[in-house]
Amino acid sequence: MLLKEKHLPRYTIKDYERWQGDWELVEGIPYALASPSLTHQRVVVILSMLLQLQLEEKEECKDCVLTIDTDYIVSEDTVFRPDIAVVCGNKDEKITKTPKLIIEVVSPASRKMDEEIKPLYYAKEGVEYYLLVYPQERKMALKTFKGNGEHLSSLWRELLNLKQKKVVS
Repeated sequence: MLLKEKHLPRYTIKDYERWQGDWELVEGIPYALASPSLTHQRVVVILSMLLQLQLEEKEECKDCVLTIDTDYIVSEDTVFRPDIAVVCGNKDEKITKTPKLIIEVVSPASRKMDEEIKPLYYAKEGVEYYLLVYPQERKMALKTFKGNGEHLSSLWRELLNLKQKKVVS
């Protein structure tokens, strides 16, 4: 490699906010987001509707909001844009509090970021549940970052009990 890491430009959220198009910023390095497929968008809509209906029924979720494709500001040089996030007590237009749940619909273009990079940050930031959805394989994988997953509260167990529902046709 001819370019040394020290020669690569580093960007901040101030730079990020001026960019056109869809990006994520990881430790100052920009990553372009691929345009979502129709299947990807359908999965996001269906999961969002199912989760939103369940959130509205739960008294303990009254200060929680479900977001779609909203910037999650981790730090001055790291911004992710999860497909779906559930965040409680957030008062800003962007996600500035750690989400309880993040859902990513995994595609070939996003697989490395979704499976390898984001889990490291989400675990460090205190995201409790990270659901990876694989439409092509018709499967989902739930990662829990607090404890070993056996402590799933009854609320989140119910909210995430999506395997019984048809998500992808």
